[in-house]
Amino acid sequence: MAIDPPGPWRSLARLSGTTTGDLLVTAAAAAVVLGLGLADQPTADPRTMAAAAGAVAAPLMIRRRHPLTAAVLCAAVVVAATVPLRPGRLVAMAAFGSAAYHRPRPGVLACSVGWLVVLAAAGVRPVGAATYTDLVLLGIAPVAAGYALRLHRDRAEHAARLYRAETRRVVAEEHARVAREVHDAVGHHLTVIRLQATAVRHVTRALPPDADRALATIADASATALAEVRAVLPRTGASLSDLDTLVERATGPDRTVTLTRCGSPDVPPLLDHAGYRLAQEALTNVLRHSDATRVDLRVDHRPDAVVITVADNGSTTPGDQAEGAGLRGMRERARQLGGTLRIDPGSPAGWRVEARLPR
Repeated sequence: MAIDPPGPWRSLARLSGTTTGDLLVTAAAAAVVLGLGLADQPTADPRTMAAAAGAVAAPLMIRRRHPLTAAVLCAAVVVAATVPLRPGRLVAMAAFGSAAYHRPRPGVLACSVGWLVVLAAAGVRPVGAATYTDLVLLGIAPVAAGYALRLHRDRAEHAARLYRAETRRVVAEEHARVAREVHDAVGHHLTVIRLQATAVRHVTRALPPDADRALATIADASATALAEVRAVLPRTGASLSDLDTLVERATGPDRTVTLTRCGSPDVPPLLDHAGYRLAQEALTNVLRHSDATRVDLRVDHRPDAVVITVADNGSTTPGDQAEGAGLRGMRERARQLGGTLRIDPGSPAGWRVEARLPR
């Protein structure tokens, strides 16, 4: 669920991923470095300072496509032009933070700390144990900030995916409820109409040909309508073939969900839809109430039944055994299909939910 920024920030958000946006960022960085440099060294040649500021900011043009390369180039320019351009270090540190945001790899941290150590060794400031300690901390800070921002973004996107999935689930459940009501009410009357029309044809032997044809048409039309009504319910919801998408949405930065299938996936429509809903509710319970980092979903198509198992590695505490509306709904769904639902502590930890639905 994306939030549209208000007012003038909306235009800036649109520019953030474009070449024009990169150019504006580069120009702004060069202007800031030039201004700080002239304030730090009022007697310096403005043209030299402007050239150095442009050189240190120029690699920012490629920061989205090659973030680590851009950061290393910024650092190299600062090391080479350190006397006239000490404020350029801010640009290099920001570039390494951007690299950690776009490419969170160990090499980013090593380069972020390493270039500052090289800067100290080059004689920019007195070298000592405290100096190197300060530089290590300065190198770690932008990388930590970039990684934290990326983690925040990933969690926000994951939460948005869960929200959209939950919304779709609620809508699909409502569609399924309406379809079941139509099946129960209209289907019953259509069945009665067909039986009555067929009974009249068999009981009354001396019907006129036109009346007999009309009754036959009524019986056939009601049978066709009943078949179409029965086909509405499976089409209103998802099926076991949609579990890949469900697993992808449930996987996040702090949790891995895997799916394993066994056997032939050819199952009756009602069982197919109910199996998906059981797996979805079991995963939803894990996402809401468990601290698990790994969840295994297994669908075993056996000759006599479909067995759906959801196992996680979260903590197992007595309070987790309390059943809410979700688990009661799962038991009711399984019971309506003549199946069973078991919820047991996992080994060595976590919980194991197993639904067995007969074919």
